[in-house]
Amino acid sequence: MKKHFLTLLTALLLASLASLHAAELSVSGTKFLLDGRPFPFTGVSFFNAVYNPAFNASSEARVAWLKKFQGYGINVLRIWCQWDNGRGFVDAAPAATLYERDGALRPQALATLKAILADADKLGVCVEVVFFAHESFRENIRLGEPADERAVAALTRELRPYRNAAFQIWNEHSDARVLPLVKVIRALDPKHLVTNSPGFSGVLGSDEENAALDFLTPHTARQGRGRHWEIAPRELEGLLKKFNKPVVDDEPARNGTASFGGPKVATSPYDHIVQILNVWRIGGHVIYHHDMFQTGYGSPACPPSGIPDPEFSSYHRQVFEFLKLQEKYLP
Repeated sequence: MKKHFLTLLTALLLASLASLHAAELSVSGTKFLLDGRPFPFTGVSFFNAVYNPAFNASSEARVAWLKKFQGYGINVLRIWCQWDNGRGFVDAAPAATLYERDGALRPQALATLKAILADADKLGVCVEVVFFAHESFRENIRLGEPADERAVAALTRELRPYRNAAFQIWNEHSDARVLPLVKVIRALDPKHLVTNSPGFSGVLGSDEENAALDFLTPHTARQGRGRHWEIAPRELEGLLKKFNKPVVDDEPARNGTASFGGPKVATSPYDHIVQILNVWRIGGHVIYHHDMFQTGYGSPACPPSGIPDPEFSSYHRQVFEFLKLQEKYLP
């Protein structure tokens, strides 16, 4: 009886350990690797993922959506821990945050984030986890010092088993706290990849900050600067040559609403397709940015699910169809 119990206990322990294993995202020079093999980092903006009811209805629902993304060439989700701004975005609400004011983590949101990471890992999908958002900061929803360190330390510990996650300190923000927060992560988990989005369109980050990060995720030039499909790749190419580490066109020019940094003129799917191709040509990586979350449920631009469905609009589908063919077009 005792021997049977020990055998059962060992089996349960091994199953538990197996469930915590995640393929490890790493870098080598200017390339990403997943478990040591080349990984064509190709993402989509899904900022509201932790707080979206349809996506999180069940593990089966998440896996089905992840498989759909994969069918269109997407192997990375960019999701936010803070979705508590008041801009009217899909699923945004005061309670949509991982953090209490003192930096403690909210258990339910944390559990959902872990579930997303675990389901993504089953399929070889990675997640760029954005800790803090400039949108919240502007509305004075922010963690002061040392609550920010407490939050980053707690989240780093909690996500240590999920090696398919990369950490991004901020969306569109850089201040004196970035490097101390990077230091907190390094002390607790030296191998987890860390990056930061330093500012708005065309803000490429300081040399000191860029040198300290594992890969770079600037928000490149958008329509207001002119031919962004030419300008943005040049911006990324300069960073590649200077820092010799992966660069991601993290939140490039998009279509849709002119609000929140959007275009003031009509756009074409080919604007984005040409930009993606040019980024690939210089050895960079891409995250497709879109307008499917910004105008709220019930808007013609927003899928009823609140999920950035590749098949929701003919405009976006053209870009996703191109991403699906990346093996054909990647250099």
